[in-house]
Amino acid sequence: MPALELSAIAAELDPPFVVSQPLQPRVPFVFCSPHSGRIYPNHFLAQSRLDPVALRRSEDCYVDELFAAVVGLGAPLIAARFPRAYLDVNREPYELDPQLIREKLPQFANAHSARVVGGLGTIARIVADGESIYRAPLALEAALARIEALYMPFHAELNRLLQRTQELFGYAILIDCHSMPSAPMSRGVLTRPDFVLGDRFGASCDTQLSLFVRDHLAGAGYDVHMNRPYAGGYITEHYGRPSRGWHALQIEMNRGLYLHEQTLEKSAGFDRLANDLTTLASAMFASLPSRFGRCAAAE
Repeated sequence: MPALELSAIAAELDPPFVVSQPLQPRVPFVFCSPHSGRIYPNHFLAQSRLDPVALRRSEDCYVDELFAAVVGLGAPLIAARFPRAYLDVNREPYELDPQLIREKLPQFANAHSARVVGGLGTIARIVADGESIYRAPLALEAALARIEALYMPFHAELNRLLQRTQELFGYAILIDCHSMPSAPMSRGVLTRPDFVLGDRFGASCDTQLSLFVRDHLAGAGYDVHMNRPYAGGYITEHYGRPSRGWHALQIEMNRGLYLHEQTLEKSAGFDRLANDLTTLASAMFASLPSRFGRCAAAE
């Protein structure tokens, strides 16, 4: 199976991600869309007990397209081509689920994180609405093959983009782009907010970044929450190191703003949201570099 899985990955997911680059980087920003991949390998569909539409419930549909204009404004955008239901790069590399893997897990695996316990490890056991993905457990070698072929190259490239940005500008700002279902998560809550900004409660970036984005979106008429229920996943936590000049902010958008969630087709709100996100990016690019430049010079 591992050889088959690797050959299938090479055939259907080469390259595993796309990096859209401006002709010349003009701003100290990198944008990342880790969950908008929509190429579902045939062997994965055969392994799954779910139909393709049900598998796509976990997908951050079209988030890469919503932020595509940032490239023309001078910032690179990296987007995974594989779906998060197949492999989730917003996890530690080896958050492996003992309920999903046939063999005993290696000692380096993290089998006890809250994400693994919830069925949403590096290789998810369930989709977002709680349904089991697989007909049968996976071989450990097959799981490790996915990680080596897809996870490691994605993070190597994201790390390279941030390093290059810091070399050019003295610091780097990562915007990690996601979407969330519109359905409320708990009883007594009628709706989800339009946006949730995650900065690990101030640990992953200078607060002037998260407050700037919050105030801009609120000024455009959106309901914006901070850190609850999404404070930022592995990407935000791992790359958000303000002390070394790397700042990371996660942006979660309500899918009801731009998507018919049952059919997964773009709604009439898609263009408006894309335009508002482009305006947000333009405002960040115009205002934040001078503020962060002063901070970098003072360090």
